[in-house]
Amino acid sequence: MSQKPKPSHGLAACPGCAEPLESGDRFCGACGYDLSAVPAAETGPDRPTVAIGTPVNWPDAPPREAGSLSTMTQHPGDLPGTDSGGDFELAAPDPRAAVRVDDPAPAPAREPEAERADGLCVACRAGRVDTDGYCENCGHAQPRERDHMERELGGLAAVSDRGLRHHRNEDAFAVSATTLPDGSPATVAVVCDGVSSATRPDEASAAAAEAAGAALLAALPRGTHPQQAMHEAIVAASEAVNSLAEKAADGEPHRNAPACTIVGSVVADGLLVVGWVGDSRAYWVPDDRAAPAARLTEDDSWAAQMVAAGLMNEAEAYADERAHAITGWLGADAYELDPHTVAFKPDRSGVVVVCTDGLWNYAEGPEDMARVVPPDAAERPLHGARVLVGHALDGGGHDNITVALVPFAVPPQGAGPA
Repeated sequence: MSQKPKPSHGLAACPGCAEPLESGDRFCGACGYDLSAVPAAETGPDRPTVAIGTPVNWPDAPPREAGSLSTMTQHPGDLPGTDSGGDFELAAPDPRAAVRVDDPAPAPAREPEAERADGLCVACRAGRVDTDGYCENCGHAQPRERDHMERELGGLAAVSDRGLRHHRNEDAFAVSATTLPDGSPATVAVVCDGVSSATRPDEASAAAAEAAGAALLAALPRGTHPQQAMHEAIVAASEAVNSLAEKAADGEPHRNAPACTIVGSVVADGLLVVGWVGDSRAYWVPDDRAAPAARLTEDDSWAAQMVAAGLMNEAEAYADERAHAITGWLGADAYELDPHTVAFKPDRSGVVVVCTDGLWNYAEGPEDMARVVPPDAAERPLHGARVLVGHALDGGGHDNITVALVPFAVPPQGAGPA
């Protein structure tokens, strides 16, 4: 994830040695890697959002009390809904999804290998590990806690992986479950992607995910409007990232402050609410694959701005090397914060895919994502998230990969707020 335009070959770093690349490079200056050999499938044009229905027109949220995030209780089920009608051809799902493997119970969190009591290298088992996490004997980098993370909770799950090229994982996530004031369940997923060209991107994503998740867990049980809760969660995440910025002598935050993108979803009372800043995305994949999948977010990117402003058509905008440069992010040096929130009321069951570009670069269009989401993802979200991370790794794993799967079930006929 970067705020800078991508080079023409579509890579920010050499696939062979991870050396930073410049626009126009044909070979890596460090290892000689032939950049013209990078398969074209690793990069591709963006595609516009296909809505699953007209977004719900929410009434204005009631005013907040001074110094409080709370609002008057509103039940989203009372609002008029929309459906996800429409149809177009979908290819067969990923064949790997047909193989059912019983997932073991989630393993308890363990200490990183480098911090084990014996202090020995996991590779040579002879050298001691220094404070930077490298073996003093063979130089092997030791596994770190964030290299691969998994969590399954309350019917939803998330998986994050460092990928095959990055030296650390700069993504983070938060998944949780709670209840609304009427006792109905609500599920929350937040995914953040650190901006690699900024300082301490791993800290930025972790702080944003934690703050947004905590804000949603505090707001939803007390009756805050879900869309308002999502907006305020993104604001809380922004404030958490801003607090990481070091101050310059004049009191202003240093340039290139810690930064990240964010995307989150809330499923509650028959509604699907999505919020985001940046180019991390949310997709809708119905259980019935004869129905259309959809992208629910619109990237904050240079190309999307050019198309929206009518200055370029899609082909021109996405052919430009600046196409994937992000125009919105969380951080002290960001432009004015403008959280996007939208709500849908699907008329069928499905699963929400909340992910960073480490996944959607390998399944960009809604129909592409529908192909690789296992058909039983709603019943086995952890297995489904693992399959999606595996798909990105099989495709090259050039970025950190994070995905959360949030099942959405249509409420039974006649069901509503208590």
